Amino acid sequence: MSSLEQNQRASFDTLLRPHLDRLYRLSFRLAGSKPEAEDLFQDVLVKAFARLDDLLDVREPGPWLCRVMYNHFIDNRRRIRRARLVCVEESQLPGQSLDSLPGDLDPVRDAERLDDIMRLGQALATLSDEHRLVILLHDIEDYKLAEIHQITGDPVGTIKSRLHRARARLREALGTDGTNSRP
Repeated sequence: MSSLEQNQRASFDTLLRPHLDRLYRLSFRLAGSKPEAEDLFQDVLVKAFARLDDLLDVREPGPWLCRVMYNHFIDNRRRIRRARLVCVEESQLPGQSLDSLPGDLDPVRDAERLDDIMRLGQALATLSDEHRLVILLHDIEDYKLAEIHQITGDPVGTIKSRLHRARARLREALGTDGTNSRP
């Protein structure tokens, strides 16, 4: 292996390592199943490596990578006409699951929390793809509006409107009165 290839791999690893967990979670949330998420994740890494020169010039690689992933997902989805985005349960996500969370065991509290998670998953499944995506990115993955703009390409005003409508529909689906600031 030449020193140029070694430098490229080191640069790629340095740039991507801080974003891999978040990127994989996004791929899982978009795809809805582990095999499809792994394919999507791998495809994006291959694309990113091929565009390493572009990636080196990007000021914030996290949103840029998410944009590449989102576009790749949408392109694949249009090509094969897949079903809607699938809402997954927290326990299906890689990394922390409910079983691995620290804390005292309280079966009543844990059962209530699991019930809340299942209700939230069902309520999220009732949202349109655009509304579900903005809720997942903003309220669950904690992306800022500007980062969501970079990922989706939608204007910030549109994102704010979608987020407001998505939260309202989510509250309606959950049967809450909206006293909480976040769903």
